[in-house]
Amino acid sequence: MASDVAQVGARWLDGNSGGAALPVLALYPTTTVAGEQSFGPYTMAVALNAPIAPSNAGPRPVALISHGNTGSPLTHRGTAVALAEAGFVVLLPEHVGNSRSNASLTGTVELLRVRPQQVCDAVAALHRDVLLSPHVDRTRRLLIGHSIGAYTVLAAAGGRPVNTSFDSPDNPPAQLDVAKLDGVAGLVLLAPAAGWFMPPAHLNAVTAPVLLFRGEEDRVTPSFHADILRSGLVGTQLQEVAVPKAGHFSFQTPFPAQMAVPGFAPAIDPPGFDRATFHPQLNEQIVRFALACCRG
Repeated sequence: MASDVAQVGARWLDGNSGGAALPVLALYPTTTVAGEQSFGPYTMAVALNAPIAPSNAGPRPVALISHGNTGSPLTHRGTAVALAEAGFVVLLPEHVGNSRSNASLTGTVELLRVRPQQVCDAVAALHRDVLLSPHVDRTRRLLIGHSIGAYTVLAAAGGRPVNTSFDSPDNPPAQLDVAKLDGVAGLVLLAPAAGWFMPPAHLNAVTAPVLLFRGEEDRVTPSFHADILRSGLVGTQLQEVAVPKAGHFSFQTPFPAQMAVPGFAPAIDPPGFDRATFHPQLNEQIVRFALACCRG
């Protein structure tokens, strides 16, 4: 599958998870001319509710991005736009209970259960959508996760997580029953949090190819998380990229100038790291991997 359209459409899907509304923004190729649109403090050049462009290669593969702890999917908007320009339908769910607007489940065992379920529910919302559903492939799905979002997509792709003393200090570790998603063709892990997959054999059922990025100056998910993944992902093709000078949040799209202020950790990088220069390279690598995994 090659890129065939450079314009990007955007559409809010009617998402629902456990009886609660699940915000899901979909980005996709279109032939409609895009214009600058605001999404809270962020902007993207998209055509709202435009028709999806037909593909000569058949149904379009799907990519989903799972954001980090108490975050927003729009912090990965640059990667999402790059994938949509490359021909993907991209889903950006905002995790209910662990987002900028609702953090009620943060640090709980229940969060570990609902995050993978919300991945499945976001995909289900796509397949209910009248505009997009007829054009998407149900067998070629790329999952991308940052920090606890990496936990989320690994769990949905076959990982068997275990709660920790942090999540449930009064209960012993126990394997959690989490929702699984069919058709996962590849995984991209950004500064992954992997401590819930101990021992690493709990990752043995993950078989899709994995592209792992870690920051050499990451103090939130340091190198032992990558050690777990190397030990556990024995049935995959694992590519690992150690990014010099990068921190935990360096894999998020550069923030608007008004947000890049002292004290706002997600917008701040370690000394000597240039996020604006790095991101086009990051997105190129992700798109290349995605196309290889989801080639029709």
